[in-house]
Amino acid sequence: MEMTTTITGFVALYIFLLAAFTGYEIIGRVPAILHTPLMSGSNFIHGIVVVGAMWALLNAGSTLEQVIGFVGVLLGAGNAAGGYVVTERMLEMFKPTNKASGADKE
Repeated sequence: MEMTTTITGFVALYIFLLAAFTGYEIIGRVPAILHTPLMSGSNFIHGIVVVGAMWALLNAGSTLEQVIGFVGVLLGAGNAAGGYVVTERMLEMFKPTNKASGADKE
């Protein structure tokens, strides 16, 4: 038994727009205190996106598909790396500051 699924351009665009709208609505309702854990989970998802883009690049047949796949891998990797940088900076804000100078104490 062979099952194949074909997604036409309009269906793919519909799925993309639906996912973008849903993501925007969900992220927009997250309280500020939960953004750091959400970013950590988001970085994991971006890693999966990079793996998917690499798979698409490896299965590319034409030069145009290879260029699109390369751009996908590049943007996905940049997004994942940037997410980790932002998460690290956000976590730095919650660390206590050390007042090591003894000049204030008398």
